[in-house]
Amino acid sequence: MKGKKLLASIALTLAASLALAACGGNNADKQETQGELAKKQVLNLLEASDIPSMDTVKATDQVSFIVMNNVMEGLYRLDKDQKPTPGVAESYTKSEDGKKYTFKLRKDAKWSNGDPITANDFVFAWKRAVNPATAAEYAYIMFDIKNAKAINEGKAPVDSLGVKAVDEHTFEVELENPIPYFLELTSFATFYPQNEKFIKQQGEQFGKKAETIVYNGPFVLTDWKTEQGWTYKKNVNYWDKDSVKLDQINVSVVKEQGTMVNLYESGQVDRTGLTAEFVDKYASSDEFHTSKDMSMYFLRFNQKRLGENTPLANLKVRQAISLAQDKEALANVLLNNGSTAAYFLVPAEFVTDKKGNDFRNINGNMNKTNVKKAKKLWEEAKKELGTDKLTLEFLNYDSDSSKKVGEYLKEQLEKNLPGLTVNIKPQPFKQKLDLETKGDYDFSFSGWGPDYPDPMTFIDLFVTGGAHNQMGYSNAKYDELVAAAKGELLTDTKARWEALAKAEKLLFKDAAISPLYQKGVAFVQRPYVKGIVEHNFGGDYSYKWAYVLEKEEAK
Repeated sequence: MKGKKLLASIALTLAASLALAACGGNNADKQETQGELAKKQVLNLLEASDIPSMDTVKATDQVSFIVMNNVMEGLYRLDKDQKPTPGVAESYTKSEDGKKYTFKLRKDAKWSNGDPITANDFVFAWKRAVNPATAAEYAYIMFDIKNAKAINEGKAPVDSLGVKAVDEHTFEVELENPIPYFLELTSFATFYPQNEKFIKQQGEQFGKKAETIVYNGPFVLTDWKTEQGWTYKKNVNYWDKDSVKLDQINVSVVKEQGTMVNLYESGQVDRTGLTAEFVDKYASSDEFHTSKDMSMYFLRFNQKRLGENTPLANLKVRQAISLAQDKEALANVLLNNGSTAAYFLVPAEFVTDKKGNDFRNINGNMNKTNVKKAKKLWEEAKKELGTDKLTLEFLNYDSDSSKKVGEYLKEQLEKNLPGLTVNIKPQPFKQKLDLETKGDYDFSFSGWGPDYPDPMTFIDLFVTGGAHNQMGYSNAKYDELVAAAKGELLTDTKARWEALAKAEKLLFKDAAISPLYQKGVAFVQRPYVKGIVEHNFGGDYSYKWAYVLEKEEAK
């Protein structure tokens, strides 16, 4: 997920298939309040960027997915323990071979306009996602469904997708292969239902304003004003509305860290993230918190800008840039928020096998900083390119923290690679994503957080022609390893992980990207705010179980 942040850690155990075992949810998402509830159940929050899209089929970014996770709901959603718990579906059964799921939908599930949610809403949305005419970047996340890939490539009709409305409240899904994390996938936004009638009524305006969206989650969106903010209000038509304690959440878009802190100190907001210069100030406060994050940040090297070769098509240029930065100083000094220097793509403490072995331990750290080697490669690259000087455009976000990272990297690279000039191009979140999609940049500061609990959510980003490749990288061996891990190796966790680890090594050998850090999160939060759930994949936060205590109770 592009730019996705603020996650919690989890270890995944890949479970074996169960033969037609009826599966419901658990009560892990039921949270008891810790004191007397405030009469006014209102939460005030901040966000550094506006919402790029509210079309669940077309969204690709962190901010959109956070909002969708709270105003929409799939077959299942994640609970506070990162486990799938019933959403629109109240139960499911799975075939003995793990390739067919049958979901029973709850009869009291409604859209915010009062329309019932039916199996056809899932059939419509999933077909729309894989339809090549939709041009959904996330279509590939559905390729485990029967015929989805062929449909998206124009090789099969849309109606051949392996989904079926058996009746209004029974939804059937056929997979190409058994997927151990399929239930978790159903909690991801691309798998949400859509109201066909409403979407067709809205036409081109669908998803662009709060009033041109219909909701089926704990909240509805109101007062969405571009680059200013939005409001969540409790959805009175939500099937589980009795579990929702908050009446309203006000979100303001603020890009400057100093302004965010001032708003917190003046009591206008209830929570804000902290950058390095504010961490020490609040570190001893009871309101200060840190959390482990599964998001990875890296430099994306574009080898074909708008289809034409760039200096970054030269392997030695990419290698030199990758080796010339002090990532330890970036993480420990500049960020100072629990982030750790990264020499890998798949984060540490993200997924484990049945024995508790971390996937990260297979490859360990790769391509550590080596300025001497970087200088040597750089001089060789300049000779190959026939130049003593090189100017590269560095595409960046326009938030305060991103600007500081950009300036740091510019200083490091220009100091360690003589003749290099880095021109930073800061852009608003939505515009930056658009430029990356078009391939109109030299190299960029990028981030990715996992969409489901498996190493593949990072590794398959860079397959040839992949929707999120966006940088002209291609390696046939890499593609072959990814395909094997998605196919014949699915039932052999050890062999599958070895294939994914080999693919990760190839990515580093080719210097396709340059990882910078695995994100940590430092923030302050009012003691009377309880029950905000952080997720380590998919939408970052759930506010469904959040609530506000009377201030005296929180002391």
